[in-house]
Amino acid sequence: MSGFKDVVRDSVQTVKGIVKIAMLSHGGRVPRIASCGKTLVVMGNGPSLAADMADNMDLLSASTTMTVNFSVNAPEFTLLKPRFHVLADPHFFNSEESNVEALWRNLAAVSWEMILLVPYSFFKAARRRLGDSVHVSVSGFNCVGVEGFGSFRRAVYRRGLGMPRPRNVLIPSIMLGMALGYEKIVLLGADHSWMRTLSVTSDNEVVSVQPHFYKEEKREEERVRHEYRGYRLHDIVDSFAVAFRSYHDIAAYAMAEGVDIVNATPGSFIDAFRRTTLDEAIKNKR
Repeated sequence: MSGFKDVVRDSVQTVKGIVKIAMLSHGGRVPRIASCGKTLVVMGNGPSLAADMADNMDLLSASTTMTVNFSVNAPEFTLLKPRFHVLADPHFFNSEESNVEALWRNLAAVSWEMILLVPYSFFKAARRRLGDSVHVSVSGFNCVGVEGFGSFRRAVYRRGLGMPRPRNVLIPSIMLGMALGYEKIVLLGADHSWMRTLSVTSDNEVVSVQPHFYKEEKREEERVRHEYRGYRLHDIVDSFAVAFRSYHDIAAYAMAEGVDIVNATPGSFIDAFRRTTLDEAIKNKR
């Protein structure tokens, strides 16, 4: 009976996926970078990243790296000089808050060749906010979550028309790393230890603190708290489950594509990828 239910579920999700692609996907996969190296370090903004950068900046700055979100506003960004930066949340394109404005100023001031990867729907907004920057080029991707039969999902992923449900920016970042042609992807700052910070007040308000390696601006902290107000605990836990499930979908796809994804984040809650240390991951480049 469970097998029949699985077929029905996958059939429904496949149909939904086709409709979403038809309505929301605007183009294909990002271009492969022919001259790229074989290893890419994808850096989330989890608290463990502070120590990793403090102890290994020389190693990281000599590697090909991909950063995300507000790390642009951290002093380490200009030392790291990442090759790629990913933005996926509509907040970065629609808001004029001071920390978002600082992010775009810092991106426009980049003095090395960098590719900014954004959802296709925000491509024009990104170009406009970068102004006349000559060092940052913009490339679009489809940030469309797709579920369904495995063969359908893999075909969609290969064409860049969709991805596992993008609950957070690390999910599209890993998928983009594979699409760009990297054979090994090393994860740093992927703590995902949000469950440790969950609590419920005496007024039944759910509190979820999501710390980063940099000092958070007060206004951004309040924005995140405001977004979580009104959510029930099971809604938030369900959202966490979506992210962790997406990583297992990515792991299965990476195995099929011959891509090695390793998690070098100390204490990470992600259980989908092989674990190793940063030193071991980068020294053993293929």
